[in-house]
Amino acid sequence: MDNPWWHSAVVYQIYPRSFADADGDGMGDLRGIIDHLDHIAGLGVDVVWLSPIYPSPQDDNGYDISDYQDIEPVFGTLADFDELLAGIHDRGMKLVMDLVVNHSSDEHPWFAESRLSKDSPKRDWYWWRPAREGFEPGTPGAEPTNWGSVFGGSAWEYDPATGEYYLHIFSRKQPDLNWENPAVRDAVYEMMNWWLDRGVDGFRMDVIDHISKDVSLPDGAVAPGSLYGQGAPHYMHGPRNHEFLHEMHERVFAGREALLTVGEMPGVTVEEAVKYTDPARGEVDMVFNFDHVWVDRGADPWQLYPLQLTKLKGIFARWQAGLREKGWNSLYWNNHDQPRVVSRYGDDSPEWRERSAKMLGGVLHLHRGTPYVYQGEELGMTNYPFGTIADFRDIEALGHYAQATEHEGRSPEEVLTVLRARSRDNARTPMQWDSSAQAGFTTGTPWLAVNPNHKEINAAAAVADPDSVYHFYRRLIALRHDEPAVVYGDFTMLMPADERLYAYTRRHGSTELLVIGNFTGEPVTAEVPDAGAWQELVLTNAPAPENWVLEPWQLVVYRRQVTP
Repeated sequence: MDNPWWHSAVVYQIYPRSFADADGDGMGDLRGIIDHLDHIAGLGVDVVWLSPIYPSPQDDNGYDISDYQDIEPVFGTLADFDELLAGIHDRGMKLVMDLVVNHSSDEHPWFAESRLSKDSPKRDWYWWRPAREGFEPGTPGAEPTNWGSVFGGSAWEYDPATGEYYLHIFSRKQPDLNWENPAVRDAVYEMMNWWLDRGVDGFRMDVIDHISKDVSLPDGAVAPGSLYGQGAPHYMHGPRNHEFLHEMHERVFAGREALLTVGEMPGVTVEEAVKYTDPARGEVDMVFNFDHVWVDRGADPWQLYPLQLTKLKGIFARWQAGLREKGWNSLYWNNHDQPRVVSRYGDDSPEWRERSAKMLGGVLHLHRGTPYVYQGEELGMTNYPFGTIADFRDIEALGHYAQATEHEGRSPEEVLTVLRARSRDNARTPMQWDSSAQAGFTTGTPWLAVNPNHKEINAAAAVADPDSVYHFYRRLIALRHDEPAVVYGDFTMLMPADERLYAYTRRHGSTELLVIGNFTGEPVTAEVPDAGAWQELVLTNAPAPENWVLEPWQLVVYRRQVTP
């Protein structure tokens, strides 16, 4: 059996509202994407993944969908979409859509019908429950369970029309669909097939590990200082999750050629990921795990913790080993939910930003798995210098700020310090195309402020500079396409106890690669076994090292021939 095409592929994620605005209304759109397809194709990537572009009230920036089979008018039309799809295919790339089916918008016709009455034919399409026994509906403490929402507050919303509550793990405008109901699954599969028949090449599935819930909906444990119970153990990786995803595979993907299916799964373990991605089980091609982007978090969510490189290496080593025989890894630093990695794990100062951005890209991409590039990552875009809470737009940041300052006694500055570093808005500032006003993103007023450093950090400057982060990513992606050891080589972690250097080898047949990244702002000498045998320097972001002394934030990739 041939290896899947996506083993050697690289995916580029677009956050449409922040990518490019063609009509000057301050919001990115499909025509803006069409206008910049050559920038993406120039990187050499194989797949474009679009965050949601469906009709939506935009309570959670499109992850609250009111119609699964149309385009949000702010973004364009179905005709624009078809033109975009054709443009992507004409350039030899594929298009993956975001699939958001753990929940819909409360403005979706399904939910509108569901809330009409307790006898509505679609009542059981969502999770409705009466008030807790002994409590008056709509009063504090009457919620059916003590679960908290991911975005702050209770996970239950009282609906006076029928005197019951509906479940929303995220925003109150994102009611959870009830996948226990076969009619819900039928409707979802029909919609997915509609997009695939239109020419779409697969789906990235938002929080798809949440779709199966413990139907008893028990209370969760309450952490010290928290107002709500932890519902996650009862709705993450639930009892029927594998069953539902296998059914989806059989009803939607089986028999179709050259598709890509990716499941976002917060909290997934290596053992569960092997099951989800084992081709013999017919579920998904790969999953997004969160272990490596939660490595800088601790017990107190309102405290910033420094990166422990040995801990990060341990996480990657565990995932590389766990999915070595079955399944496949996804590789990412950035996406629309994560702060910019150069500000998080690198050094975004003018002196070291470009070099550390290149080092981080190289260390990540040369693992075994499929790499993802988030818009602006190829430019080394950084976090935004947020001032006050008024600068933020993300519903998660605003909800957590309100809860922490109004109910948990946290000071505004304490909370802002963490939000500045971690907020999802860091990833959502407009794409920096050039040094002009609004970074060439729009001729109007952008929905979220452009980073003031766009005069120095922008695509026009990066494309013109052969030593830029953009061109480094081009070389990195070309190496993946040209060198089988990058795709199929065995993985061996080196120097696991070193807090400064991240080093590993990849070996395939008679070819072996050595990858070393210096995660510090100081020169570091690498203690390399059999150092004299490594003669061919394939890729670096600084002058070739002498005596294995790596400069600050330097990456080196060596290749040698060995006996198979």
